This record gives sequence, C-alpha cells and structure tokens, in this order.
Amino acid sequence: MTSSSAPDPAGGSVAAAARPTRPPRTPYAVLEILRLLVVVFFAGAGYQLGTSVDGDRLVLGALNGTALGLVLGCGLGYVLGGVLGRRTAAAAEVTRTRLHEVSADTLVAGAVGVVGGVLLGAGVAWPVFLLPQTYLAFPLFGIVVVVLGYIGSQIAMSKRDGVLALFGERAGRAPRVLPPSVVPRIIDTSVAVDGRVLDVVRAGFLHGTLLVPNPVLAELQGLADAGDDLRRSRGRRGLEVLESLQREDGVEVEVLDLDVPGVHEVDAKLVRICLDRGAALLTLDTNLAKAAGLAGVRVLNLHALSLAMRPPVAAGDDVPVLLLKAGKEPGQAVGYLDDGSMVVVERSRSRLGMSVPVRVTSVLTTANGRLVFGRPADEPEDASTPRPRRPPAAPPGSSGAPPPGPPVGPSAVTAARLATGTAPPSPAAMPARRRP
Repeated sequence: MTSSSAPDPAGGSVAAAARPTRPPRTPYAVLEILRLLVVVFFAGAGYQLGTSVDGDRLVLGALNGTALGLVLGCGLGYVLGGVLGRRTAAAAEVTRTRLHEVSADTLVAGAVGVVGGVLLGAGVAWPVFLLPQTYLAFPLFGIVVVVLGYIGSQIAMSKRDGVLALFGERAGRAPRVLPPSVVPRIIDTSVAVDGRVLDVVRAGFLHGTLLVPNPVLAELQGLADAGDDLRRSRGRRGLEVLESLQREDGVEVEVLDLDVPGVHEVDAKLVRICLDRGAALLTLDTNLAKAAGLAGVRVLNLHALSLAMRPPVAAGDDVPVLLLKAGKEPGQAVGYLDDGSMVVVERSRSRLGMSVPVRVTSVLTTANGRLVFGRPADEPEDASTPRPRRPPAAPPGSSGAPPPGPPVGPSAVTAARLATGTAPPSPAAMPARRRP
C-alpha cells in the first residue's frame, strides 16, 4: 500500500504504522537457559549410553566409554540446544503476537473449552484400552482427546460471553463489566473523515485506546489515491486526522494489523473485530451503527453526541424570559434561561421585572457559556424602523388643495407685467407676417 498521507513530525505516519512491527526479541538469558537444559539432557543420555556399552574400557586415548559418551552428549546438546532454543523463541514470539490479537476473555473461554474437551475425550475414549492390541490404544486415545479438545476450544471461544457468565454465576459473582475508560474504541472511516473526533479528544471527553483496523486504513488510503478530487480530499483529511490523534496526549492510537478472512465488506469486518476484541465502535454511519447494535456491539455515535449538546433554543424559537436588569446598549434588557444562559432582549428596558415572550434571533456559543439574543415576540419585527409621518389634516370646509406657491416657470418681472397688463403680447397673439 502506497503512502500518500502527510508525514508525521515525530518521524512516522499512520500508513507507516500499518506495517507490522517486529516483536521484541527473546532475552538472551532465556536462550542460554534452554541450551543449558538441552546440554544436561544429552550429557545424561550420553553418559547412560557410554556406561551401558563399555564404561571402563578405554575407547579414545585416555577416555573410556562413559567419558566419551558424556563429552559427545555435551557437544551434541550444545549444538542442538542453540537450534532448539532459537526455534522455541521464534515460536513463542509468533504465539505472543497472535495472542495479542485475541482478547483475554477469548483466551479464558478457549482454555475452559480445551479442558472440557480433553475431559470429555478421555471419558469417551477410555474403552480403547480394552483392545488386545495395546499399540493401537494409545494413538486412538490421543486422537480422540486432541480432536475433542480442539472442538471444545472453538465452541467455547465462539460462545465466550455465555461461558464466562456461567462461571461468574457459579462463583456467586456478577459478570465483570469493564469501565468505559478501559474499553477500547475502534474508529470507523466516517469518523476519521469527519474530523470532529479530534475536537472531542482535545476537550477531554474521549480518552483511552483508539484502534484503527487495517481495513479502515486501507479504505482511507484508497480514497486518498482516488482520481476524484472530492474523494481524494476526504481521504487525505482522514489520514491527517489520524496523525493528529497520534500526537494527542489524552489517547493512544493503535493500528491493528489484522484482517477478517472470508469477509469482504469493511462494515462487516469492523463488527467482527469489535466482537472478537470486546471493543466499542466509534462511527457516524447510521446503517453501520444499527447493524453493530443488533450484533451486540456498543456503538458511540458522534451524531447523537452533537444532538445531546445542541443549544436548548435556536433562532426563531419563542421562550418566556424574566427581564432582571438593563443591558449595556440603549433599550436592552437582560434575563436568563433555566440553564443559566444569558438572554439579551432589544427594545425591552421599559419592561424590567416582567416576564416577556422573547423570539430568539441568534445564539452565540463560547468557551464561557452561551449567549442568546432576541426581541419581544409581541412586537412586529420592524418596530425599530421609523415610520413616515402623515401630513396634517385639512381644516373643515376647505377643499383640501394645498395653498398656491410662488410662480414656477416665468420670472418675477414677467409675472408682474402679466398682472398689470403691460406685458408684451405672446408670439401666438401677434399677426403673422407675409413672406415676400
């Protein structure tokens, strides 16, 4: 899988974390102890073999049969002990890595199933020792015991919740329930792309271990490498959010290098991983949340969290508010909601001490609290705009026509001549001249 995510300042990235890390090597002292035990075993075997052949007769120089068998046993044990020790250490590391992917409840249930299967196999297979051919009895007995032990372990691990609950009731104790802070959370692709989980972590409401399975990381990588610009930006945003979570102190982000064989859908893989590890699912996908809830997985939906944290009032709501004091601006009055949020009401200073229906116009949320702005709901919305004044009514008996004003158009001299009759005649009143 190619890495196109932004590099981590710490020197790595989420895509790089997806590569399986080499488990720590077995301590050197453990290897030497295993080699020493093998040397002692082969030395004892060589001593017994040399003594039984010819212990007193000199075989090689000053060495008799007993000494030669002891020396050869020590040498062979030293060589085989090193090989056996390294192979045993490698097998132990592989076992430890595989067991790390399995929850403790599954291990306990599997051990109970193995013990039950072995006991059942021993009870069923003991009649084989009545056969006259004893060399057939032991192999048949071993086969039955091993097969039933394996079947018992598989059944017990698949039904681990019922097995552990049964043993808890038999012991007189209620089944152990892990506190929410200990239960790991598995992140869905939608949560990484959304990015709000980073704010929730920084606010201190989400802590513990956040698990990112390989299917989620592969899906984000596919989005980041897509040809569509929108899908590419969503994938890169998801990878950047995961890298930012790795740098946060309140949580520990762990990439699960595991897959679910035989399952192709990413959602189905997440549900199976949650069931196997006893983890909660952190998602924003409604359909996935419903499917996981039906399967018995605890679901943490950030949409439900946002609905729970939404303001008690929104713009356009009408709420009764008791006005207690004057505001800073002219005409403002201040009251409070039941949750303690301050409400600033415009044009209401004259109604102090009264409960006024307030229509919310805006809500401002800050780190210190919530501030609500509104206006009286029983007043029109444009009550603050000045209304045009009407002209004064005409006195009774008048025509209502406005008084004549000064002449418009002719000059004052022309108006005076027209009033005295000395004005020159208009061009229309003059006789027309005949053309020659």
